[in-house]
Formats: sequence, C-alpha cells, structure tokens
Amino acid sequence: MAEKIAVVTDSTSDLNKDDLSKSGINSIALKVIYSDQQYHDRVDITPSEVYRSFDREIPTTSMPSPQEIEDLYLDLKAQGYTHIISLHISSGLSATVNNCRMVARQIKGIEVEVIDSKMLSMGLGRLALYAQELVKTGKYKFKDIIEKVEAKKDKINVFFVVETLKYLKKGGRIGKVSGTIAELLNIKPIIAIDEVGEYFTFSKVRGRKRSLKKLYQVIKEQLQEGKEYCLDVMNAAAEEEAITLKNKFEQLAVFKEILLGEISPVMVVHTGPGLIGVVLTELD
Repeated sequence: MAEKIAVVTDSTSDLNKDDLSKSGINSIALKVIYSDQQYHDRVDITPSEVYRSFDREIPTTSMPSPQEIEDLYLDLKAQGYTHIISLHISSGLSATVNNCRMVARQIKGIEVEVIDSKMLSMGLGRLALYAQELVKTGKYKFKDIIEKVEAKKDKINVFFVVETLKYLKKGGRIGKVSGTIAELLNIKPIIAIDEVGEYFTFSKVRGRKRSLKKLYQVIKEQLQEGKEYCLDVMNAAAEEEAITLKNKFEQLAVFKEILLGEISPVMVVHTGPGLIGVVLTELD
C-alpha cells in the first residue's frame, strides 16, 4: 500500500499560521495557564498579551492533553494518512514528547513515529519543515525520512540570551545555566541546548550589548567554508535589537535565507521579555 505521510509539530516550533498553511504541517498547541483561565498557545493568546499580564500574574504552561493529541492523530487517519511523523519540543524542557509517545502506542490503524527534537523555537520549526520537504519530494519511504530527520538534528544549533534569568528559574527551565551570582554581576550567559535537550551556559559575557556582540561571534564561528545556511533571528519584545542583529548577519554571504520572528506565548512565559535567539541551520 502507498504511504501517505503527515508531519505534526507543536506550537513551540514558532511556525506561524502562514508557515503551517503553506507547508501543510499540522500543529498542536501547548497551553498558557492563568489562575482564572487557560489559553491555547498561538491560537487564542499572543506574546504581547502575555507581556502585559506579567505585572498582574506570571502564568504557567502545560503540554497538550492526551485527548487533544489523539484527536489530531485520528483526524489525520480519517483523512487517509497511513503514517505520521510527530516532532516536538525537547523532552528536557516539556513532557509533550512523552504524551505523544503514550498516545502513539495506543492508537490503531496508523503508524506514528514521535521524534524528540532536543530543541525548540525555529530549531524545531526547521526540523519540521525539513521533514515535510522530504515527504513532498515523494522519493523517500517513511523509515528513510525518519533517519534523515534524526541526522538533521546535528545540523541545527540554537543559541539565545535573555534580559534576566528570573523567568527561566521560576518556570523550572534553567537546566544547567548558573543563576543568582551571575545576575548580581550583570553576567549574561549565551545559552545553548545540550545533547539531552537541556539548557546550558555556552559562554558568559558581562552586559547586554556585549552579549549580543558575542551571540553574533558565536554564530560566525559556527560557519564553515563551502557550506550554506538558513538563519532565524527570534525575539521576545526585543524587535529593534533583533533587526540590528539580522542586518549584521545579512552582510555575510553564506545565508540562503535569514528570517526574523517572535517566539510563542508559551516560551515568553519562560524567558520573559528581552530574549534574542538565533537558530543556525546547515543546508544539505
């Protein structure tokens, strides 16, 4: 029987509605939870609404429920899909992958492969776009696409700086990044994601301006001669700084594409305003 393959991701991929619509990727929303109400990430709440609420209440976040995941998988089955590649935020940062795997084991009549991206934001987004590109070529079997997607993870790097570590600490997402003393000394860590999908301090710089210069240098040092890349410059209420950084990168000739974006409401909860993130993807 011919394979009909669907690609699924989640709202932390930072693929917006247009990206999802154009690519045909399916996305399931995480949740932003306040004491009196909950919202679906990127569906009925925006990043700016989260920023405005911080003085009143810092919300929490939650993964999609097993029922929501099952509903999506069954809907794809009803559309005639025989296979699903489901790519999600790092298991070191969210239990979304575990929920998806639990549902995948129980669902009948469609084969589901759940992949832990070990990333988030456009790191996950680029991985999902890559999977969908492979599907659309029609050249590859389901198992071959999974192998290629797993290998692609090593070609994508995520680095970011935040204005304050307060939100990462409050949300329990600080991972291996050192906190309090660094903040007292105005040290701004360049944060990356390790092989188990947790945050760690890649480099340390004192002060905001220096941290953004260092972020530029870190990316520049990753570039290899003869290779081509895509770059995503992401921000959380720091668009001017993100545009300045993007303009600097545009002077380098190695990028096929440089895009500017805003992180999702769920991630805003954990980073606070002031995040600047850069996702470097090496092209095949």
